[in-house]
Amino acid sequence: MRGGAMMGKRWPWWAGVALLAALAAAGARGVRGGGRSAAAGLSFAAAERGGVEQAVSATGALKPKTYVDVGTQVSGQLKAIHVEIGDRVETGRLLAEIDPTVYRTRVAAGRARIKDYAAQVEERRAERDLAALRFRRQERLAATNVASREALDAARADLLMAEAKIDALEARQEETRATLDGDVANLGYTRILAPISGTVVDISATAGQTLNASQTAPTILRVADLDTMTVWAKVAEADVPKLCVGMPAYFTTLGDARRWHGAVRQILPTPAIESDVVLYSVLVDVSNPDGRLMSEMTAHVFFVERRAENVVVVPRGALAPTDKKGVWTVQVKTASGVEPRTVKTGLVTRTRAEVTDGLKEGEEVARAAARSARGSGM
Repeated sequence: MRGGAMMGKRWPWWAGVALLAALAAAGARGVRGGGRSAAAGLSFAAAERGGVEQAVSATGALKPKTYVDVGTQVSGQLKAIHVEIGDRVETGRLLAEIDPTVYRTRVAAGRARIKDYAAQVEERRAERDLAALRFRRQERLAATNVASREALDAARADLLMAEAKIDALEARQEETRATLDGDVANLGYTRILAPISGTVVDISATAGQTLNASQTAPTILRVADLDTMTVWAKVAEADVPKLCVGMPAYFTTLGDARRWHGAVRQILPTPAIESDVVLYSVLVDVSNPDGRLMSEMTAHVFFVERRAENVVVVPRGALAPTDKKGVWTVQVKTASGVEPRTVKTGLVTRTRAEVTDGLKEGEEVARAAARSARGSGM
């Protein structure tokens, strides 16, 4: 009996080795299983090469950089409009006409007065010449005591008055000529010409309408140069200190994903207050050679403060903070599961981050690494 009990307590050496191997395999499966289960519960994003930018955003409206409201400098009936909205015009092209009848008669009357004064001047010159002859005759007679001193003085006065009358008529002639020049100019203003090359974008008058230019110049139409457009962006007062003239910017329009690039031309110093919000107008010019941009289009504008191009980028949510500035922790997906790794960053925005060290392009990181790291540390 004692011998049988002793035999029942003994284990063969190979049985012990097998038992140890089984326990080791079970432990390894447990570790691998835990790593895979942790990875299965996370969403991953690959570190990719791209760009990161920090920008101020705003909305605005497009307007032509250069435009002219074409009006009339003279009053009268609008006889004809020779263009339509959308027409391309060159400088000097006839756009509209005011009835020139009144101004033509003024020019004709002025020219007639000029001729009348010219005739009167010739008449006064003849009278002056006669007065000069009489004065010289009286001088000779007075020298021989044949004529009296009073006759000589009267002849001299007649000569001076004749010359004064000529001067007065010549002055009136110059005044009439100046008036005539104004009337000729007004007659020319009845033909309204294009002041710049561009596109007719608006017509605010109709043929047959009577226009009164005595106080303000009535606007007939607007000509705009659409080759260069300006975005009038409305920027909140808190963001204005971040902007400067020459700062790069880009914008998109509704329904079009194309980016239009430009630079800040001007920051207007006078704000507008809308619903108790102080907004400043920031102007950005952009070339528009194909005419795709039109007046009053809504633009979503981005003013670029900082930009990093061709760098390794990960989602901002993948970063978990550490005690060191610019150093973060990410959860990296590996063959054995998920492992934490320390990385260094450059430009970090609210959505993306530039990784400068610790991560290679193509490696996958957990999108919610920051939350996972804080949860594991509790």
